[in-house]
Amino acid sequence: MEATLLLGTVLLMLVLRQNVVLILLVVTAYIQVVWSGGTVLYVLEDLWSSMDNHVLLAIPMYIIAGKLMARGSIARDLIAMVRAATDWMPGGLGMATVLSCALFAAVSGSSAATLLAVGVVMYPALKESGYSEKFSIGAVTSAGTLGILIPPSIPLIIYGIVTETSVADLFLAGIIPGLLLTAILAAYSMVTNLGNERGVFSLVRLLTAIRKGIFALMTPVILLGGIYSGYFSPTEAAAVAVGYAILVELLVYRELSAKDFFDEAVSTAVMLGTLFPIVAVALSLKSVLAIEGVPGDFADWIQATFDNKWTFLLALNVALLLIGCLIDVISAVLLLGPVMLAAATHFGVSPIQLGIIMIINLEIGLLTPPIGLNLLVASGAFKKRFAEVSLSVIPFIVLMIAMLLMVTFIPELTQFLLD
Repeated sequence: MEATLLLGTVLLMLVLRQNVVLILLVVTAYIQVVWSGGTVLYVLEDLWSSMDNHVLLAIPMYIIAGKLMARGSIARDLIAMVRAATDWMPGGLGMATVLSCALFAAVSGSSAATLLAVGVVMYPALKESGYSEKFSIGAVTSAGTLGILIPPSIPLIIYGIVTETSVADLFLAGIIPGLLLTAILAAYSMVTNLGNERGVFSLVRLLTAIRKGIFALMTPVILLGGIYSGYFSPTEAAAVAVGYAILVELLVYRELSAKDFFDEAVSTAVMLGTLFPIVAVALSLKSVLAIEGVPGDFADWIQATFDNKWTFLLALNVALLLIGCLIDVISAVLLLGPVMLAAATHFGVSPIQLGIIMIINLEIGLLTPPIGLNLLVASGAFKKRFAEVSLSVIPFIVLMIAMLLMVTFIPELTQFLLD
């Protein structure tokens, strides 16, 4: 009876289009009071204690750093370097789009920021160079998703928090899949655009672009190099990213002012006003469910339903692909991470591999209707119909699913750099 009432309440709130924070809060309070025999005061205590985690500090700092770099010169200089290196190749501008997204992903940690920073420059350039409308919009929209796989990735940070997995290890595990997916998308861009106009290779142009963009090029080197050499943690790296972005954009390039930094800090705070309440309530719900033994019960059901690891992984991927169509990345990771981990552990799937599998699935979800965030962002930014953008990404989704299967059935791809 209690479960039926809870489900009915959630469905009613969804029909009334209530905020996800309110829905999660109602669910958490209901489980705490009705099933656990607690009080609403316990919920408030959980909300407070769940936010007492220094790793959460990385999220606003990576967001601010990415905004400053996208607004200033770092993003443009990264794109200029990649274009100078690839313009002369078959499909070189398409390759430059993918590679630019990969490089910017390594400093921003955000899919939407990557899409916008690279897309506003590369989409017009692709069209002017004779690339088809379908490929141009599909490339910038799809390659933008690299922002949540290549470290530093905000969804990987969230996954590390809710599953108590090392964020540094997750970052390291994401490098090989991220580079491999980048290579696959770049190769597709070359093969499908062999007849397009090419540029002429110029060593002078390349060296000039590198000289102008050396500060931009050093950004991922400093961040990832500092993390894996042991100089600073992923959270400290986020602070370094902000400091470096301020130093380069405000003092070296001098294209941004202190007011620009203040404006980006305020817009980030507004964004976090939506994100952090979801994080707090989801972490509180995770604690309540753990006390009630829900993850263990779910794991027992999974073990009784599936015969072996491989059928479980296939079912997991299908479920996550469907969920990615309906729920945003952060909410999906917060709600499903702990429960899926309990089930995966029964079949010997490591928390690291599960994290990368989840992120790639939800990365594909950014490109699938009806929620697909990248579809919405691209549709608004480039003034295209939602259906047109959705159709343009289909070939890229097929390639990403192939990559997902590789990571699923070849766990060494996520463990290689950890061994």
